[in-house]
Amino acid sequence: MILTQYITLYNLNKYILVKVHYTIAKRRHMRHVLLLIVMLIFTLSAKPLASLEHAKIYKEQNVSGWVMSEKLDGIRGYWNGKEMQTKSGKKLFTPEGFTKNFPSFALDGELWSRHRDFEAIQSKVLQHNGRWEGISYNIFEVPHAKGDFYSRIKKATQWFYEHPNPNVHIISQYLCQNRQHLDHYLEQVTANGGEGVMVKEPHLNYTSGRTSTLLKVKKMHDMEGRVVAVNAPLRSGRMKSLTLELTNGIRFKLGNGFSDGQRLNPPTVGSLVTFKYYGFTKNSKPKFASFMRCRIE
Repeated sequence: MILTQYITLYNLNKYILVKVHYTIAKRRHMRHVLLLIVMLIFTLSAKPLASLEHAKIYKEQNVSGWVMSEKLDGIRGYWNGKEMQTKSGKKLFTPEGFTKNFPSFALDGELWSRHRDFEAIQSKVLQHNGRWEGISYNIFEVPHAKGDFYSRIKKATQWFYEHPNPNVHIISQYLCQNRQHLDHYLEQVTANGGEGVMVKEPHLNYTSGRTSTLLKVKKMHDMEGRVVAVNAPLRSGRMKSLTLELTNGIRFKLGNGFSDGQRLNPPTVGSLVTFKYYGFTKNSKPKFASFMRCRIE
């Protein structure tokens, strides 16, 4: 039996109408619905995050004279001068001593351990009482500081030179000479297990929001989508595909990249999943999309 339930959540004198579709076959499906409701309430009540800089996708623009660095595949951590937050504003419960000697000014960086370790990083960092073994904070920006990028990153470098913290690293930046230099660096990064490269125009003041002066360079791209339906043949007990909704409202079915275990126990409606893709169709749907992982909010 298919049920449709409408839940109205009130937050800051506004309401959001959430439409939840779920199939009731066993009691455990009710638990999934309750978990979804809790997750939605938590998301709505999260403290707003200061506007950060977000990258656009590299499309062979001329980036000669820009700086390039490895894009680490971890959890983005925003230090607001008092506490660490995720990019969506959720407070991170850092272990005692992890932020020792941190400054009163803002920092932006990646909480990371090693290549191909995202699930373990996410599990450690998003726990309330996690120990964060092997996790480091890798700084790539000083939001809202005065001056160009060189001046801003120098501010963080100088601070931690005078106030050391073994958990902190400043991400190395390299001057990009031309497109061939960028391609060669990307090959080096991916050969070592890295995800991709970030390139940045270093001579400008800090820019909030999505900007064309910060670009993400990858051999393939990734994106996140919200699960709005789990598609399975009748009585099969095995998921065939997920229907995802993107931030622009586009919906499509994601059916590749899942393990047998994930098909038997798929992500639930309301979950946020990351998938890789190679461009878009004429209907603005991701091409050759393949599941990568679930992202915990």
